[in-house]
Amino acid sequence: MIDKKEARLRRARATRVRIALAKVSRLTVNRTNSHIYAQIITSGGEKVLAAASTAEKEVRAQLKNGANRKAAEVVGARIAAKAKQAGIETVAFDRAGYRYHGRVKALAEAARAGGLKF
Repeated sequence: MIDKKEARLRRARATRVRIALAKVSRLTVNRTNSHIYAQIITSGGEKVLAAASTAEKEVRAQLKNGANRKAAEVVGARIAAKAKQAGIETVAFDRAGYRYHGRVKALAEAARAGGLKF
């Protein structure tokens, strides 16, 4: 019997295989009950090029709660700005097996609005 976490990780593995074949940097998302994190990782997966999360001091100062859609939008805009600063325009969106819904969707749309293409 597969539990919820195992099923999510299985879905994530399948997505990451397709992204690896595309040979493009990936924007990966991780969410917990209290925070949301975003990282842009090289196509080989060996180096983190940019990262943003609600655990960062500057983000925590402007948000009351780090686990809602508003927080995800802030992180999405922040990761897009950091990616532009690092010279990254195109990424593949790796939702890590999470449904494209709620906080994950809010982060993706904010990153797109910030200028990232995926």
